[in-house]
Amino acid sequence: MTHNVYKIPLLGMSPEELRAVAAEAGLRPFAAGQMARRLYQGRVTELDEMTELPLRARQWLSERYCVGRERAVRESRSVDGTVKYLFPTRTSGVDYIVPGTGGGIDVESVYIPDRDRATLCVSSQAGCRMGCLFCMTGAQGFHGQLTSAGILNQIFTVPGSETLTNIVFMGMGEPLDNVDEVLRAVRVLTSPWGLAWSPKRITVSTIGHIPGLRRLLDETKVHVAVSVHTPFASEREGLMPVQRAWPLADVVELLRGYDFAHQRRLSAEYIMWRGVNDDIRHADALARVLRGTECRVNLIRFHSIPGFDGRPCEPVVMERFRDRLNALGVTATIRASRGEDIEAACGMLAGEKRPGAD
Repeated sequence: MTHNVYKIPLLGMSPEELRAVAAEAGLRPFAAGQMARRLYQGRVTELDEMTELPLRARQWLSERYCVGRERAVRESRSVDGTVKYLFPTRTSGVDYIVPGTGGGIDVESVYIPDRDRATLCVSSQAGCRMGCLFCMTGAQGFHGQLTSAGILNQIFTVPGSETLTNIVFMGMGEPLDNVDEVLRAVRVLTSPWGLAWSPKRITVSTIGHIPGLRRLLDETKVHVAVSVHTPFASEREGLMPVQRAWPLADVVELLRGYDFAHQRRLSAEYIMWRGVNDDIRHADALARVLRGTECRVNLIRFHSIPGFDGRPCEPVVMERFRDRLNALGVTATIRASRGEDIEAACGMLAGEKRPGAD
């Protein structure tokens, strides 16, 4: 019987971690800097491309480590130019799931071109345990935490990765339920030894995971998007079970303690359902809830999914809701729907169970 040998990805490692790897391989500390440059600026796909390292060291490393780059196993193209990619969470050489957290579901990323912008919506978990009723990812249940390598692989390997202008953590999973690995990925994206991106190019979405949100706010300057969907606690609890653990009022109170007027932006994500959360009463209450936060609102058309009987809101009603918020001093816009025909729009990502997985 043969056994797969899973190697440790270097993708996602900091210079300090690479220094420890270099020491294992008998290399001097400066080799860590060479590896970081090759991994992140050089975007190598194989260890053999790290030609600054001695051949013997590369051979030793290749027995235990790998770069951690794996191509998507499938892509789907929308009529509007959006592309959905299915990325493996486990292959014959690398496992992208944090040990002990599960496995068995591959994950999806969405590439969204828009004039001079190219945005990639990345996943941070396989499935999700937040249980929002209107989300296909939540309907899959939780199947594992992606490692920072699994997150970054989506960013580094998607076709056209070098032309990406923005990253949004709005794919499968609740990013702040996997805050350690998400923060590791953000450090690679923003550090001088990584891609040296401005934090303004990154947005992290959350349902209001307060412990993770506090760390994100304290440790980064990325933009933040909070899923609200209704300003009324009882309604929100019916749609989003997380309301019981982390009430929206507590989330907003935390956000009021941070500056969103200058370097970073705060937005509220608001999916609209016909006859549920789309009247003027909801708009007025939402404005009251967000008062004092410098928060803008993204209104999102609901995309129908199996098992949830909500109906999309009519465009004229969304426009009336937007105009009411703007009249109340809350900047609100209607987000353009992208990729619905390939199930790549908001709430539609579900990944795919791997053959042979339990």
